[in-house]
Amino acid sequence: MCLKEGVSGYGKACHNSAVPSFNLLPQRLPEKFSNQLGNAVARTGLTPNMLSLVGFVGNAGAAFLVTREALFAAGLVYLFFSAVDLLDGAVARATGSASPYGAVLDAVLDRSSEALILVGIAWYFAERGETWQTVAAFMALFGSIAVSYVRARAEIVGVSMREGLFRRQERVVLLGGGLLLGWLTLVVAALAILSNLTALQRFYILGRTLRD
Repeated sequence: MCLKEGVSGYGKACHNSAVPSFNLLPQRLPEKFSNQLGNAVARTGLTPNMLSLVGFVGNAGAAFLVTREALFAAGLVYLFFSAVDLLDGAVARATGSASPYGAVLDAVLDRSSEALILVGIAWYFAERGETWQTVAAFMALFGSIAVSYVRARAEIVGVSMREGLFRRQERVVLLGGGLLLGWLTLVVAALAILSNLTALQRFYILGRTLRD
């Protein structure tokens, strides 16, 4: 039987291994490399919460650059600070400083960062009079929120939910690449479809797990 657990990443939740996993990118870096990197960053004095905040501020800057139509610069800033944001977990694990508050803060700032960049993209398309692209950007925003929301609801009932075709790491890579290459219309259309399909995929996995 699945029991309710705490915040994501703290405590063990039940998981149905009979449900196949579809992950394009790994959930985290290899443990040995992650620990070495986390210890190296920790020696600078940066804490996991500080890294989360730095990542959020950087991604807010990337969103502003998108509204100024500086797409290549926005892509560089977005990928760099998204990578910085990924370091918070490595530092927390390497130094044993993980906490429920840190997990919540990181999750909130991650969602806010992604929302800002997608709103910036919607602004960019709207300013150019590109209506369906603007709608696609908001659909991508809805999908990214839905993917995270299904995971959050799953963990409330004690189900680990890390599977998904297009989780945050896949969305970051695709969106960053689209900004760098100038393929924003194509990438946003793909995100509008794939993020919502991922939310449905997670909902299906959750239903299967709870029924089993």
